[in-house]
Amino acid sequence: MRAHLARLDAVIVQAVIAGALSFSHLHDLAEAAGQGGWKAWAYPVSVDLLLVAAWRRMREQQRAGHPAGGPRLWFLIALAASLGANVATAGLLDLDAVPAPLRVIVAGWPAVAFFGGTLLAHTPRATDGRTAVPATEDTPPDPTPGPAPVPAPADVPPADPTPELPTVQGPQESTPSTSSTATAPAPAAPATPAPAAPATPVPPLPPALVDRVRALAAEHRATTGRAADPDAVRARLGLPPSMTPSVAAHL
Repeated sequence: MRAHLARLDAVIVQAVIAGALSFSHLHDLAEAAGQGGWKAWAYPVSVDLLLVAAWRRMREQQRAGHPAGGPRLWFLIALAASLGANVATAGLLDLDAVPAPLRVIVAGWPAVAFFGGTLLAHTPRATDGRTAVPATEDTPPDPTPGPAPVPAPADVPPADPTPELPTVQGPQESTPSTSSTATAPAPAAPATPAPAAPATPVPPLPPALVDRVRALAAEHRATTGRAADPDAVRARLGLPPSMTPSVAAHL
């Protein structure tokens, strides 16, 4: 922040020095060309105002992307007047004997400055294209069609139920019927027994496990007075559940 302020202060000081020196040189040149009194002080103001106005309009045109030939021309004219006065008063021109052409230029400068300032002030300002154009009555409507309205569903009468087709019966044989004769029911077919599932073979136990199973069963009977559970014995031996029938066969 301080660096920015220091740079800004330096620019302001430089602008004040340049403006003061240029103002003084223009005054001295106008006074030497025969424009004395308040008129000599009006010349520097006229040149500097035209220079600033042309610079601002040139920046506006360039920022909007438009050609800035007119403002650039008036900026160069004002710059040439200011620079010419600075050079002329540096000892290259005898201010006691100003040439007649320079007197004519100094005398005609107010009209030139007024003409340039009028052109710069009344030239239409360029827009950057981002300003929205207000809608007027002459604006044509948007040709893009909007979404078509969805029609309301019409009342559809319910569909008629499918009519049942009449059952066509074939001709029946006429059989004599009597009140005393009753139709005997057909005998029921005998039920066919379902085939028995094949028995799953019991996997045999190794002899060492057989002795261990019997020892655990005898221990359980001696402790509780009841027969041992095959599942519990199988669990104590760490066998899979499929070996439970084999364990039960040896209890």
